[in-house]
Amino acid sequence: MEFLVPFRNPAVLLSLVLPALLLLWTWRAPGRGLALPFDHSGERRGRLIHFATGCAESLPALLLTLVIIILAGPQRWAEPQTKKVLTNIEFCVDVSGSMTASFGNGSRYDASMRAINDFLDYREGDAFGLTFFGNSVLHWVPLTTDVSAFRCAPPFMHPRNIPSWFGGTEIGKALLACRQVLRAREEGDRMILLISDGQSWDLDGGRGEEIAAKLMDDGITVYAVHIASSAPQDEIVDITSRTGGAVFSPGDVAGLDAVFQRIDEMQLTRIEKVASEAIDDYPPWVLASLGVLAGSLLAAFGLRYSPW
Repeated sequence: MEFLVPFRNPAVLLSLVLPALLLLWTWRAPGRGLALPFDHSGERRGRLIHFATGCAESLPALLLTLVIIILAGPQRWAEPQTKKVLTNIEFCVDVSGSMTASFGNGSRYDASMRAINDFLDYREGDAFGLTFFGNSVLHWVPLTTDVSAFRCAPPFMHPRNIPSWFGGTEIGKALLACRQVLRAREEGDRMILLISDGQSWDLDGGRGEEIAAKLMDDGITVYAVHIASSAPQDEIVDITSRTGGAVFSPGDVAGLDAVFQRIDEMQLTRIEKVASEAIDDYPPWVLASLGVLAGSLLAAFGLRYSPW
């Protein structure tokens, strides 16, 4: 029944039996002839005029056919569309005391938050979440496409304003907490962008490999920005490389901005095709109906049977 798919009310098409019967009656029914006393006149049977008048008399049945099709709600398949696959990006920002160290015209924390706000403009249409961590983890902004909350976050979670229990750096705990947030989102790609300047003891002893395996199982890509002069921790390098990300160590504010642009380029936007939808397709059928109606009216002026 695939041929019935492009109609809103396919059951109406059953009425097409009526114009079919009218056409059968038009061409097969007797009684068109008119006997006149012209014996031996030599007149031909008029097959040509018979065919022409038969076609003219078929126009009302054809018009009825088109009307039934219009009542059935003709549709057509729209062109397949494409859409951007949503990327769920969870920012994981270190707010330990060392993030107050000087970096450019402000602190490491200030530079990081400015770079994050600029990054939001690169990835328009994606969903973003914001998590702060030290020795504890705080999910500040849930995953959302409304990024206005990010603009207001910096002063509230500045390392100078946070409680003492945020003073350390536990990156492993933070990554697992962000993993739980991203696992709740079934739609789209998943990405963690870690921003920290410290070393984390909770990645030692093979713990980093366990965390990397869990992130890989959930399809989460991790990028890390090590905003310090020291080398990034080996476990962080391993986690990012195994999940398909990378570690960056910007030396100044300009380098930090370049890092975020580079991450945007590396995390490519995926495009997928959306199944085509059936949309109304009345114009061709209406125009055809008007044409048949006009032809029927013109034929009625002379191309018809007359008993006299």
